[in-house]
Amino acid sequence: MGLRAFMLLASKVWSCFCYMFRKQYRALAQYQSVKYEIYPLSPVSRHRLSLVKRKMLVLDLDETLIHSHHDAMLRPTVKPGTPPDFVLKVTIDKHPVRFFVHKRPHVDYFLDIVSQWYELVVFTASMEIYGAAVADKLDNGRGILRRRFYRQHCTPEHGSYTKNLSSICDDLNRVFILDNSPGAYRDFPDNAIPIKSWFSDPLDCCRETYTYTAYGSTCSILTSVLYKFRE
Repeated sequence: MGLRAFMLLASKVWSCFCYMFRKQYRALAQYQSVKYEIYPLSPVSRHRLSLVKRKMLVLDLDETLIHSHHDAMLRPTVKPGTPPDFVLKVTIDKHPVRFFVHKRPHVDYFLDIVSQWYELVVFTASMEIYGAAVADKLDNGRGILRRRFYRQHCTPEHGSYTKNLSSICDDLNRVFILDNSPGAYRDFPDNAIPIKSWFSDPLDCCRETYTYTAYGSTCSILTSVLYKFRE
């Protein structure tokens, strides 16, 4: 075998090895648990927050904080065999439906951090019976997602739903929204922090704007949230 043929074969073997490694890494990364240290606000920060009205961070649910699919979906968007973070059983139109819900990577850490600085508000275009159950799971008894708005609070427009932020707070300088759907905040573009839709990619933390590094380091979306409407 000549040197050129050997180098070509070695290149193909290496490419195959890299492909298999990346495939195995993605499979393992999907189930890795990450432990974060949540540090309380400093006395100075708590004092400053006590002097002003807290700003409101409005959070969408589906494809922003979570992704879900249910029994009746013929083509689920999640890879078969991927375990959900939790399962909801709700009754819709007198029919029991199971929703398999996947949490966006690091969403619990995100909620822990921003809840120290902002009043959190859930605003989803989903039905209340489903949205309330998802919010309860994300809140997990912490009492950080008390204010909630659902489909009945949205405005139907051109086959979709828009969200009226002025119904949450009269002072729009105090409210902004994190949502994957531009149509939801079309009337309030200056109050929006866009985010890419998430459908269950376990490595989202390496690519999307909605990512956070461990031990309190901030990334682009967390920085945007913390400083977009700073005093």
